[in-house]
Amino acid sequence: YGFINTCLKSLVVEKYGEETWEKLRLQAGVQDSFLTFEVYKDEITMQLVDKACKILDVPADMVLREFGEYFFEFCKRSGYDHMLRTLGGNLYEFIENLDALHSYLSLSYQATKDIEISFSFVFSQEMNAPSFRVEKNDDGSMHLHYYSDRRGLCHIVPGIIGAAALDFFNIEISMEIVNQTEEEERTGKKEHIVFLVTQNPVFSYKERNEFSSSSQYLADSEKKIENQLNKEDLERAKNTIRDRGSSVCPVKKSQSHWKTIRGIITLGKGKLLRGFDPVYPKSLWIDTKTFCNGLPFHMVFDKELRVKQAGVSIQKIVPGLQTMGIYLDHYFSIVHPEVPFTISSIQKFINSQFVFQTRREMMPESWKQRPMLELRGQMIWMESLQCMLYLCSPLLRTLHELEERQMHIADIAPHDVTRDLILLNQQRLAEMELSNQLERKKEELRILSKHLEEEKKKTEALLYAMLPQHVANQLKEGKRVEAGEFKECTILFSDVVTFTNICAQCEPIQIVLMLNSMYLRFDRLTTVHDVYKVETIGDAYMVVGGVPVPVPTHAERVANFALGMIIAAKGVQNPVSGNPIQIRVGIHTGPVLAGVVGEKMPRYCLFGDTVNIASRMESHGVPSKIHLSSSAYQCLKYKNFEMTERGEIEVKGKGKMHTYFLIRNKNATENEIMGRP
Repeated sequence: YGFINTCLKSLVVEKYGEETWEKLRLQAGVQDSFLTFEVYKDEITMQLVDKACKILDVPADMVLREFGEYFFEFCKRSGYDHMLRTLGGNLYEFIENLDALHSYLSLSYQATKDIEISFSFVFSQEMNAPSFRVEKNDDGSMHLHYYSDRRGLCHIVPGIIGAAALDFFNIEISMEIVNQTEEEERTGKKEHIVFLVTQNPVFSYKERNEFSSSSQYLADSEKKIENQLNKEDLERAKNTIRDRGSSVCPVKKSQSHWKTIRGIITLGKGKLLRGFDPVYPKSLWIDTKTFCNGLPFHMVFDKELRVKQAGVSIQKIVPGLQTMGIYLDHYFSIVHPEVPFTISSIQKFINSQFVFQTRREMMPESWKQRPMLELRGQMIWMESLQCMLYLCSPLLRTLHELEERQMHIADIAPHDVTRDLILLNQQRLAEMELSNQLERKKEELRILSKHLEEEKKKTEALLYAMLPQHVANQLKEGKRVEAGEFKECTILFSDVVTFTNICAQCEPIQIVLMLNSMYLRFDRLTTVHDVYKVETIGDAYMVVGGVPVPVPTHAERVANFALGMIIAAKGVQNPVSGNPIQIRVGIHTGPVLAGVVGEKMPRYCLFGDTVNIASRMESHGVPSKIHLSSSAYQCLKYKNFEMTERGEIEVKGKGKMHTYFLIRNKNATENEIMGRP
């Protein structure tokens, strides 16, 4: 069920992180989330466990044990805490009732949508659950028998049982496998594991000190309590005992005051030491007819499985039982636990809940099309009669199942809670169906939300490619973006040499392909050197360093970017000549004003004389050379760049200017400039 896989996902995410789960599920080839009530194949869970062992580099037994411990906590957090706590007053009773808990859960939910959230580790639709049988040993240890159809999952058991023992009963246990066999032919289960369970109480530091010398502790406690109880209290206690009679708590007259008190209270706690002692009548005050009517679903059979007695309702459903002395296994088969139909096997699993199913071939001909009835109940061995009593109820979940077997509520005894369970389950099934629908809708919304988030990231990436991130965020929030002044930045312009002639001799598509090839290379370099691409107009390419985020290394970044442009351009082919294209590059450093222009297609633009001079450096440049203004040269002068002086040239609109050429970066290789590994 999805609950199991969800628990496994929660464990991995909580202890190892979301990235580990993502890697695990991709390798296992499973989806990211699971519906609680949805049935999934066993292979999915097995695959997840197998991949978890490989990714985490942890043995399978350790992974399964950790999963068992976490599964216990996961069940508690999922609302099953109280149900689990009330299973038994000690660990033996707790384990003894695990099968009963599973049986209850199977009855509470639809057969095809059973919520098998117990200690049964169930993954299949038919609730083919493991079975547990526990035996007490003389030394206080226990033998836990674990029967399962799934090999290799036995290591989950110590994890869950150990966590339950510590949490519910404050004891630490150790579990070791003492026997492992296959019993497929005998019980239908592929694996039978026997665990030796030894237990030790868990004391706090204070409690350990108190109990370090038990004899001294008891002696001190006796004196303390005797001092606290006055004579009047002692006399009252004696009178109470005398009034109750010897059958409840007999106390001899020769006992001391202390022994008298100790006979009725626990040391310092005021609780009864002695257990309940029931009283039985000398003879049974009920006649046979009343018994069979009052318990309409019961059967008594001997060691040979001959039926000695049966309730009236079960006789009505299985007419053959009206013939006393017939063999029980001729009319019924054991569905759970999967054991042979013999008295010895039944005695071995006597603490389990037994499910019987009527045999179709033994039913009247007109009834054979009906679904077979299942009975669920307990076995009680009557030593004096050497017979087994099977107290049971019909295993029905819904009114529909009741009608299919042509039964009525009246067939079930008024004291049998099966009546209430069938009626309540009708409403519960409707609620479960609604819950399933809500969970499916939730999953659909989660997937849509994930797709929406992916599309949002694509949209944002496109937006951030057009505008600086902080500017784009302000525009998304509906804020006005104020123009900003930058005291110093470095601007670069480039263009393709003889671009006009190339356009005149080529098809438009060839020009587009050429420019796209060139701009893709340049765009990658903007990321490598962390410079901002302002715009492209035709063959002109403009970038800036130090805007929109001011940085002291703006000139070096733009210079390295320019060197990369020259190298990258050699990989772009001229569609006319077939040779590599040539570009001119111009760089200038100075102040600018930057801001967003327009509303319909807003652009982040730079304004100021610095932009004009940078453009002039490009237009007055030399093919395959990087032309620097004197201000750009001054910024790079002591930064390990090799530069040569061009001298004074006449610049349109600026007069004479002293300019330079950038040759190379003395400390960087070509691969570093190009951002190659």
